[in-house]
Amino acid sequence: MRRCEFFRVLGGVVARFRPRRLIVVAIAVFALLPIKAGDAGWLPDLFKTSSKQAKSPKHAKSARQSTRYAKLAKHRAPSKPRATRLAALGPIALPRSAAKPTAAACDPTTFRIVLDVGHTAESEGAISARNVAEFAFNRRLAQLIEERLKAEGFAETRLLLTEGKARPSLFRRVASANNLHADLLLSIHHDSVPNKMLEDWEFGGKKSHYSDRFSGYSVFVSRENPDFRTSLRFAELVAREMKAGGLRYAAQYSLPIMGSNQHPLLNKDTGVYSYDELIVLRKSAMPAVLLEAGSIINRDEELAMGSPERRNIIAGGVASAVKEFCDPRWALLGPL
Repeated sequence: MRRCEFFRVLGGVVARFRPRRLIVVAIAVFALLPIKAGDAGWLPDLFKTSSKQAKSPKHAKSARQSTRYAKLAKHRAPSKPRATRLAALGPIALPRSAAKPTAAACDPTTFRIVLDVGHTAESEGAISARNVAEFAFNRRLAQLIEERLKAEGFAETRLLLTEGKARPSLFRRVASANNLHADLLLSIHHDSVPNKMLEDWEFGGKKSHYSDRFSGYSVFVSRENPDFRTSLRFAELVAREMKAGGLRYAAQYSLPIMGSNQHPLLNKDTGVYSYDELIVLRKSAMPAVLLEAGSIINRDEELAMGSPERRNIIAGGVASAVKEFCDPRWALLGPL
């Protein structure tokens, strides 16, 4: 049967369907049948004429004949762009990840992500409300993320532990990550607040400090990273997974009260910030992201950060973000 005759028969058949079923049938045929450039305009015509044919069966034949020559003339003209043809189907809800540039699929067995444990044993970072060093929180969470990624097939995951004082260790960890020829770097930290916001209390008979004013995770990127675009894309994936796990981001970094710790908020929905001067993000040769997993100076959140449940939410979220980064199809289809 010739194509034009087939379309006439199809128009009569689909006219019997309700509008929703008509759309489903039309999309299915459009996807399954090979369409030549000259026939590219048939689907919009089908939508325009099918309802009239259903209402006036006596005039169906004459209506088809009257439009035949118009269609032939239309077919001789250059075919419409693909975007125009898709517009005939109406709005299509795409996943948010599909609206952004995606990287080529990678091989998890060779993809190397470096998990940088923030701070060092000599320079332990922030001290929690219960006098536990940030370095201990960072190391424990990074080890769990490493285990989760390797269990998901990312065998080349590397845990990066650095020694030395604060500033020298920053350059040392960057050099180590670059020497590992990593595809991605994720630096793991836990949050605090500026000293001016701290309040005094005692815990376990010892003087300590706390601030229950702020809580939540935050994700940082540097616009001076050699691959800022990819860094931002991975940061968005991580932040989105944190939010999907029921966590809220720390909104205080956009407030003037933070002083020199104030940073531009790049996405007010997910909590991705810009921290351009941060050495571990700016000097790394690969895309780099820093995750503040939560505030350990907040007494309630410190307890949550010490729980296996919260650590599993974060580790699972990071693993999901890496899988989607490596293969965007995972977000749509689940594990392949």
